[in-house]
Amino acid sequence: MAETVTLNSKPKVQVFDSEEDLAVSLAKYTADLANKFAQLRDSFTVVLSGGSLVKSLRKLVEPPYVDSVDWSKWHVFWVDERVVPKDHPDSNYLLAYDGFLSKVPIPAGNVYAINDALSAEGAADDYETCLKHLVKNKIIDQSDSSGFPKFDLMLLGMGPYGHVASLFPGHPLCQENEKWVTFIKNSPKPPPERISFTFPVINSSANIALVVAGDGKADVVHAALGDGSNSDKLPVQMVSPEGELTWFLDKGAASKLHA
Repeated sequence: MAETVTLNSKPKVQVFDSEEDLAVSLAKYTADLANKFAQLRDSFTVVLSGGSLVKSLRKLVEPPYVDSVDWSKWHVFWVDERVVPKDHPDSNYLLAYDGFLSKVPIPAGNVYAINDALSAEGAADDYETCLKHLVKNKIIDQSDSSGFPKFDLMLLGMGPYGHVASLFPGHPLCQENEKWVTFIKNSPKPPPERISFTFPVINSSANIALVVAGDGKADVVHAALGDGSNSDKLPVQMVSPEGELTWFLDKGAASKLHA
C-alpha cells in the first residue's frame, strides 16, 4: 500500500508500508516508462545512481516486470561514478552489473560505463563527449528549453548528507551550469575521485525518481521535504526537473515528515 503525501511543493511523494512495497511500485513505474518511451522514441534512456538504489530495482528483474519490457531499447547511464576500475568494490558499474544488468538482456553496447583508464577529469570529459554524440544521433533526447540532454528517466538515491549524485552540500560543483559532466577529487565520502552529472543535466530530465528507504535517512528527508527551516539548501532540494519528480519513500524514511 502506498500513501501519497501532499506537500506545498512540486514533487509527488509516495510513502510505502515497507521497502518491499516500494521496490514493487518502483519496478512498475520504471517498466511503464520504459514501454512508453520505447514506443515514442524507439529507445529508453535511463540513468542509475549507486548506493541502495540498485537493490530497490530488484523487482524489475523478476516476473511480471522482467518480461514486460523490450530490453533491447534500453540505454543505461550513470549519474555519477567513482573513478576506480570497473571490477573494484566501490564501482557503481559493478554494483549495477551484479544486481541488475547481468540479469537482463540489455545489449552491451547500450551500457555506457566510464573509461576507468582515465583520470577523473579525463573520464568526465570523455563521458560528456559520449553524451553529446548520443544526443547528436538522437539516442538521447535534448531539452528544447535548456539545450542539455533530456533523459527519459533518472533514478536517484539520496546520501546521508542530503547529496545526490556526487554533488555535496556547499560544494562549488552544485553551482556548475555549463558542463554536462564534471569531476570531484575531494569527495567527503570515499573514494575521493568521482565524476558526476551536473544539475542542469539532472534537471533537464523528463522523469526523476528519488528513492529513499530506511529510518537512518528520516532526518534528511524531513530537512528536504519538511517545513523548510534549514537555512542552507541541500543538494537534494535542488532537484527540480522539467518533467515529473516522484519521491519513493518507505515508512522509515518518511517517519519524521509528520512530526
